[in-house]
Amino acid sequence: MKIVTDCAADMPGEELEKLGIVQAPLFIQFPEGEVNSADISADAFYDRLEAMRPQIPTTAMPSTGLFAELYRKAASAGEKILSIHISSGLSGTINSAREGGEQAKPEADVTHWDTLTLSGGERFQVIAAALADKAGWAWQAIQDRLEKIREKTEVIYTLDTLEYLARGGRIGRVKALAGALLNLKPIIRVDTDGKYSTVKTERTIGKSMTAIADHLREKYGQTPLWVTVLHGRFAEKADHLAEEFKQKLNVAKIEVMRISPVLGVHTGPGIVGAAVVPMELMEGL
Repeated sequence: MKIVTDCAADMPGEELEKLGIVQAPLFIQFPEGEVNSADISADAFYDRLEAMRPQIPTTAMPSTGLFAELYRKAASAGEKILSIHISSGLSGTINSAREGGEQAKPEADVTHWDTLTLSGGERFQVIAAALADKAGWAWQAIQDRLEKIREKTEVIYTLDTLEYLARGGRIGRVKALAGALLNLKPIIRVDTDGKYSTVKTERTIGKSMTAIADHLREKYGQTPLWVTVLHGRFAEKADHLAEEFKQKLNVAKIEVMRISPVLGVHTGPGIVGAAVVPMELMEGL
């Protein structure tokens, strides 16, 4: 089986190559032209983003035709395809993928999977599917494991500023202005419906990070966890959050990674958070 995903899964290139995963591009549209999110480094992207202020670029998902072409190519070896994507509650990517799958029939046999999350949470499901397939699991067994991972994964983050969410139309400008005046740092998670919800707000990034760690401790207790700390251009804060997790959670595996530039369009560089899954769901694959 061939696994296809999109670059919102925040998977490093070497990981994609090692697992044999095909990645569909998401695009960033700057005034001077469109850029594949996978082709620009995080730091180069944030330099361009900050230079554009007060404007921001827009983002675009892969076209139906691009998916159809990708599926036909992936199916040329005669393999079935599992296409795993960013939450339908946050992006239309999976809808475009499904239409592309219809166009690619009968050459390609494609099954689509809505992760109902993004970033590190999406990555956990892609990794699990790829490893389970390599281990010879049947599709139903893979789906059962993906459902459990989807249910038990938490993606949660905080932002230094609401400015980028406001500029991108993700929240109202009045709400953003009020947040700026009060210096609020929202704590946002991906809910079970695959959409964002606000857990609470704090007055400083430090308090927000502590609240994130406390939220995860309350949710998982002493369950052994795989923790992926994620940030835009907030390395020092990410390292601090990782240390707080080590103190408060039962961390079986921890890593610090950058989020994809296509996600950073709507958050700015000042984002830090984590994707967390019980380790037992990622073992035995």
